[in-house]
Amino acid sequence: MSLTIRRARPSEASLVLAFIRELAEYEKLSHEVEATEAMIAQALFGDDPRLYCAIAEWEGEPAGFAVWFLNFSTFSGRHGIYLEDLYVRPSHRGRGLGKALLVYLARECVENGWSRLQWAVLDWNAPSIAFYKSLGAVMMDDWTLCRVAGPALAKLAGKAS
Repeated sequence: MSLTIRRARPSEASLVLAFIRELAEYEKLSHEVEATEAMIAQALFGDDPRLYCAIAEWEGEPAGFAVWFLNFSTFSGRHGIYLEDLYVRPSHRGRGLGKALLVYLARECVENGWSRLQWAVLDWNAPSIAFYKSLGAVMMDDWTLCRVAGPALAKLAGKAS
């Protein structure tokens, strides 16, 4: 069987968006997807891209993806990768594609001298948590993810309508 991990191509913004929508459906968050194909294309392939995407292909067919960006640890003084999305289509699960995508990102970190690979997982997603732990991931239970968005973001910025 043939597995390939490669960077997304500029012509694949619609494929990336399709993966995003599939992931959102799996996470029961489809109502939160606001992204458009044009927005994804600009973020990944615009003049100054700060977002990156790898596509996993099985037998030449797109089967999964990883979307990430660089973060920075002031403690280590080095960049790292923040994995925003990791998704493998249900028909392709159990073949090692998720692990292959994480290995790809780990190699990016090591080859670039970056200090870590980090991501979040929904607390109800027991299969993913078990999978990540099997790869050596540590659940950061002593940290709480924070987010300010929508009207609260506008208010914090002093731009409330």
